[in-house]
Amino acid sequence: MNRSYLMVAGDKEKHLSKLPSLKCDTAMINLEDGVFDKAAARNLLKQMFPGGLKCPGKKVVVRVNALDECAAEDIKEINVLKPDAVRVPKIRTSCDVKKALDLLDKDIELHLSCETKEAFNNILSLKIDKRVTTLYLGILDLMESLDLPQKLLTPDNPAIDYILSKFLIDSKCAGFYPVSFTYQDYKNTREFTKWCKKVKMMGYTAKSAISPAQVDLINEIFQSDVTEKEKAKYIKEVFEKNRESGLTGFVDEKYGFIDEPIYKDALLVLNS
Repeated sequence: MNRSYLMVAGDKEKHLSKLPSLKCDTAMINLEDGVFDKAAARNLLKQMFPGGLKCPGKKVVVRVNALDECAAEDIKEINVLKPDAVRVPKIRTSCDVKKALDLLDKDIELHLSCETKEAFNNILSLKIDKRVTTLYLGILDLMESLDLPQKLLTPDNPAIDYILSKFLIDSKCAGFYPVSFTYQDYKNTREFTKWCKKVKMMGYTAKSAISPAQVDLINEIFQSDVTEKEKAKYIKEVFEKNRESGLTGFVDEKYGFIDEPIYKDALLVLNS
């Protein structure tokens, strides 16, 4: 399960050299924000990874620049390195998604950043191809696009609850894998832990990070509940056994009434 997405500076040799040892599920090599010389960063990746951007035990995604900036140059160079996916920021409409797909090799996934009010309003129309798999909530840019100040970003703000809920449900309806937003104050582990627990409670299964300490917390908080898995496994087995006898609704001595919706939820738990 992809729980933790760690941002890795694409222009820092020291950071890139640690790629194999990172504990994140997905390494997000960043060519966008904070990278001044984009061409130099692309060249560094080609020099350091001549055999391609593959890393056993984790996925590698490259976050390129916006389509109206140098995304075309980024993707042309990155195609050769064959990462698992390329993430494109500042998407607004399905037309933007098509442009990105046209630039990208067909054996590479396309991930999207939802950080404009247009994209936030159009999530259900953005999944135009099976290669478009994952959607990231860029909440600070989104709030700027909505003319909302960053001081509103608190765990108890109902407007933020709405943004998180809409993003999650629309992403699920569209068939995206939704990744919760990056928390910038990496030293404030207490507040970060609150956010992790909050979005997990809402139904998120993944969150992005900017430090190894954040990754450790994400992996701990979002790990599968062994007890929940054991219960799901039991329900799956007992339902399938009863179904062979023509029973798809029955009272179980251990967990009470079990029917097909309960069984399907157990499958969801086992596959998470």
